[in-house]
Amino acid sequence: MNESATDRGSISIYDIDAGHRLIKTVETVSHVGDVRGVVVSAVTGKLYVAYQDVSGIGMVYCLNIYDDTIIWNRAVSPGVDRLAINPDGQLLYVPTWEGGSADFINVLDAITGDVVRKVHFSNRSHDTQYPLSGPIFQETKADDGSGNYLYLIDPGGYAVSRVGPYSGILGPYAVDSISNYAVNNVRDLWGMQVANLKTGQIITAKIPDHPSGDAGLLHGIAWTPDQTEVWQNGSWSDPHVYVWDMRNPMAPALKERLTLRSGRGSHWLTFDIKGDYGYVAPNKNSTDGTEIFDARTHTSVGSIGSSEDLLEIDFANGKITQVGDQYGIGRR
Repeated sequence: MNESATDRGSISIYDIDAGHRLIKTVETVSHVGDVRGVVVSAVTGKLYVAYQDVSGIGMVYCLNIYDDTIIWNRAVSPGVDRLAINPDGQLLYVPTWEGGSADFINVLDAITGDVVRKVHFSNRSHDTQYPLSGPIFQETKADDGSGNYLYLIDPGGYAVSRVGPYSGILGPYAVDSISNYAVNNVRDLWGMQVANLKTGQIITAKIPDHPSGDAGLLHGIAWTPDQTEVWQNGSWSDPHVYVWDMRNPMAPALKERLTLRSGRGSHWLTFDIKGDYGYVAPNKNSTDGTEIFDARTHTSVGSIGSSEDLLEIDFANGKITQVGDQYGIGRR
């Protein structure tokens, strides 16, 4: 999903195996003000984008991957944010926006866009994630104390549990392939916290010799697919990505700092499915490109258009074979 002012809302499609060559750009819906998240189903061949229109209304649209047509485009009250999808492609889990006050997320029928359920737990819901082993994960920006927890939602009965408290309000996070560990950006922390999701233990890994000033919220964190590393963005003004050795997930060791070509901060990151490339997105709605790194050598190899809402879709004989994720989830 393109995010710069000149092409915001369109979808650019790149060929990873051909050096990220631009194949085509698909025009989608009009009046996109802010893209909030993207998911796709290999089962149904449908892609879904959550966005705010230029008047601030939360919207979700459904696009048919095979012919680029918009199937539906609907307002979702009271708002939307970074959504997730059930593995069978039948349900969407849509947070109600980090800037809102609703104490629930919406569950949508992915075929029609109808709201079929509300799951209540905390307000200002932001990033929803459905990692490979489930369940549904949710963080919020609630400032009443409930935003210091990571929530787990059973996709069957919708029972809610939580891990925490963390040291502050949570930001982006990523879960490993068997849902043993979550790595988390946390407000006012130059570093990250890692939670053992089975025991509830939380440890803190601090960045030594970090830039001066308040951390604010470092925004963007991801496992490499083989789970040997976690990459973490710096602050909005810090042009670095911090690479952690995760061979012992509860004792991370900072191993490298990568410098971004832009000289400015970043806001999201994720990886391709195989773990060949890392994608570091610029600050929200920037004109800077999304920088591509060789995930194994840690060298910068190019860039694509400005986007933090991106994922991989693989085809064989004209059919979708597998899909990636907007989050940097573990895949080992």
